[in-house]
Amino acid sequence: MTDLTKDDATAVSSGEKKLGLSALVALVVGSMIGGGVFSLPQNFASVASPGALMIGWVITGVGMLCLAFIYQNLSARCPHLDGGIYSYARAGFGDFIGFQAAWGYWFSAWLGNVSYAVLLFSAVSFFIPVFGDGNNLVSIIGASVVLWLVHTLVLRGVREAAWINTILTVVKVLVLIIFIIAVLIAFRLGVLTADFWGRMMRVHGTAPELFSQVKNTMLVTTWVFIGIEGATVVSARAARRSDIGKATVVGLLGALAIYVLVSVLSMGILDQATLAGLKNPSMAGVLESVVGPWGAKFVAGGVIFSVAGALLAWTLFAAELPRVAAQDGVFPSVFARENSRNSPSVSLWITNGLVQLFLLLALFYQAGYQVLFSIATAAILPPYLFSAAYGLKLVMTREHYQTEEKTLRDGIISVIATVYGFWLCYAAGDSMLLSSLLFIPGAAVYIWKKKVSQQRCFNSLEWGVLVLLVIVAGYTLMQIAAGTMSIT
Repeated sequence: MTDLTKDDATAVSSGEKKLGLSALVALVVGSMIGGGVFSLPQNFASVASPGALMIGWVITGVGMLCLAFIYQNLSARCPHLDGGIYSYARAGFGDFIGFQAAWGYWFSAWLGNVSYAVLLFSAVSFFIPVFGDGNNLVSIIGASVVLWLVHTLVLRGVREAAWINTILTVVKVLVLIIFIIAVLIAFRLGVLTADFWGRMMRVHGTAPELFSQVKNTMLVTTWVFIGIEGATVVSARAARRSDIGKATVVGLLGALAIYVLVSVLSMGILDQATLAGLKNPSMAGVLESVVGPWGAKFVAGGVIFSVAGALLAWTLFAAELPRVAAQDGVFPSVFARENSRNSPSVSLWITNGLVQLFLLLALFYQAGYQVLFSIATAAILPPYLFSAAYGLKLVMTREHYQTEEKTLRDGIISVIATVYGFWLCYAAGDSMLLSSLLFIPGAAVYIWKKKVSQQRCFNSLEWGVLVLLVIVAGYTLMQIAAGTMSIT
């Protein structure tokens, strides 16, 4: 009989029902596939030719698959780390880095839910025009109702919420499969290959060189895989540790296949210039050109189900990660409290209270909300780099390794994933610099928590990280003041 972790033992004694493989896969897919997939045809066509797009997908696919293997490897070799993306940063690089990873991830997760709530009612407005762009009074009221319905659902138990998420994920995937089948039937190879490398676009001065096109496609893909870590965030709730890695790889491959098919097949329906001029969600325009006006409504309905599922998945993540961090003594202890159904109740109340506050901010002060969203957007990326770097660190120190063969294999994967992690942070550009403004108040909270616990705040390495963070934040503020960096 295998040894139980602390969380496993607690779950057994409390009768908590754990998450199976299908629920974990649904969380990974449901969190990755939100509203962005429905805009991919226009997003890609505006920056790249079909040939450049395919090269970009190959590079992105290799990088993301290596990152998925990192999570699979770490979940198997470090079963005692129940916070996934946060726990790996802490185990590899100390409390301060771990806290900042959790802080940035949490902040981005709940603020992203504000955007999902607004996008949800923007999609609903396709059928009920009164909701407008999703940020008027009636939309915010509707978004608030949905928010607290999701809140109530998660309070009833993580497993129950994950089950609803599985249903929503199945629906959204079915919508995307129907789209793929329709455009596959109508696909015309001649449209795809007419200007495969974008030479005609470059002749007319409307497209960059091939290398720049490939880079631009990778800038788009930087964001569509956010959520690959979903199974690791709720790893303490998994029925079997081995399912965490499986769910991560299966979810990544499923999402990657959908993204590639949606973007490439669309370029065989409409030429690049036409796709680039479509209004988002551009999948609606593509399907409408194939089946008629009902196709646009079908896609709009898919957006509603997709965003609703992503909102639910990210609500789970935004509440669960602070719970684990608080149990580890990194976050304030209040976040660790659970209700009788083992739901992270206090973390959930705090998180959704902030979402509600920022929904109101989006209504009354849209500019202020956009500034904060710009600052938080890229804060979720460093934890991916820390996870990959921790995997590389384990290989270099040979910790948890018995054979040379596995060390070599995992070493290659870790190097590629770490390089790709650096790329993600680089590709975020100004958003990455702006996120430093978020980590400064995070450092203040960390210092307060350590002082209250009467613990040492920083070691020498962490002091260096703090100084570097302050320098980057100062530089960012200077750039903003000089008008050379935008925060909108």
